[in-house]
Amino acid sequence: MASLGFEDLRVYQMSEELADAVWDVVQRWSILAKDTVGKQMIRAADSIGANIAEGVGRGSYQDNRRFVRIGRGSLYETRHWLRRAFRRKLLTAEQVDRLRAIVDPLGPSLNSYLRSIGPGSQRGAPSPTGDD
Repeated sequence: MASLGFEDLRVYQMSEELADAVWDVVQRWSILAKDTVGKQMIRAADSIGANIAEGVGRGSYQDNRRFVRIGRGSLYETRHWLRRAFRRKLLTAEQVDRLRAIVDPLGPSLNSYLRSIGPGSQRGAPSPTGDD
């Protein structure tokens, strides 16, 4: 059975939404804020989806699961940088609320996706027979 492309995974689409929202926010910051907190936050947010994509492309359930765990770590790093940005008054309460609406469901979605990866699943890794 063929697996879904990573682009079709809801969890990947959620990670893209977060990465794009972070990018949009950071674009408005001063050079110092962009160069310090901003770059770190963008890299962490971009890394979530990149790890989902890489895991799907690795060809084994074990590798896919490992990369989803790395992506989950990047989500936690993103949360750290969002906290730092708020504490440094780089984010408004409205921006925090908008980002939280994306961040909060992404963790459980990553965990659900992680649990779904394995034999018998149609998502998460190329088929063991190579019939993608």
